[in-house]
Amino acid sequence: KAETVLAELGERWKPKGATAIVMDPRDGGLLAVANWPQVNANEPGDAPDYARQNRAIGATYEPGSTFKAFTVAGALEDRKVTPDTMFHLDPQIVVADRTIGEAHPRGPITASTAEILKQSSNVGAIKIGQKLGTKRFDHWVRRFGFGLPTGIDLAGEERGIVPRLEDYSGSSIGNLPMGQGLAVTPMQMAVAYAAIANGGILRPPHVVERVGGRAAKKPKGHRILSDANAASLRRMLEGVFGPGGTASGAKIDGYELSGKTGTANKPENGEYSETKYFSSFVGFAPAR
Repeated sequence: KAETVLAELGERWKPKGATAIVMDPRDGGLLAVANWPQVNANEPGDAPDYARQNRAIGATYEPGSTFKAFTVAGALEDRKVTPDTMFHLDPQIVVADRTIGEAHPRGPITASTAEILKQSSNVGAIKIGQKLGTKRFDHWVRRFGFGLPTGIDLAGEERGIVPRLEDYSGSSIGNLPMGQGLAVTPMQMAVAYAAIANGGILRPPHVVERVGGRAAKKPKGHRILSDANAASLRRMLEGVFGPGGTASGAKIDGYELSGKTGTANKPENGEYSETKYFSSFVGFAPAR
């Protein structure tokens, strides 16, 4: 089914490639891992090079705004913000030598932490990142498992590219909190969002359910968020589907959903492309 959906997406939007992951957040069990374009196993040479790898675990990308949930998670856990903390947000923010604006022009506003996540404000995410500070922000990036293999029982997993704290520049706290300047795998993102969905436990994903008719030993997880803060994040991510949210068009009748959209410019020859993007979505249901 996942491959069918990706084939329809490929036919309609003509992307270079697409990946889908479906996971049970309660135990990390993978229900589907699919990539497009599909490879004909009888004629693998007919497929482009990038299609001949499992990009769900073997390809890295800059996540963009889907990463803002982890910036907010760290700030909640460190008690730097609450969902109702208010921020004055100018149309742009200057961080070191960079001026960073929103995806769409707007005037000055005042918005809460929850509204920043709902509207996917770049300026707001940066302000929350600044409240955390570089050391604690780096702590939370690694706490969610970025820069490390997830431990999945499949071959060819990449660990992503996360800058070391000592390699941060003055503008790093301007781009990292909104998911640019670091690279992750789709599987890492699925695992990290599963921790928000399941109440704060980060669990390795797995494919193998049974061996020789006996249940395989499932890898243990560890707590990275309090149950209360995971619940706060779930409620805030519900707002993404409401009026003014970035995923209002992805609503499904009969389901309460939580999730986050992301769009990141592709790096190309040392600069960010103005025409090529990674577009992504991570979500879960039911939201509560």
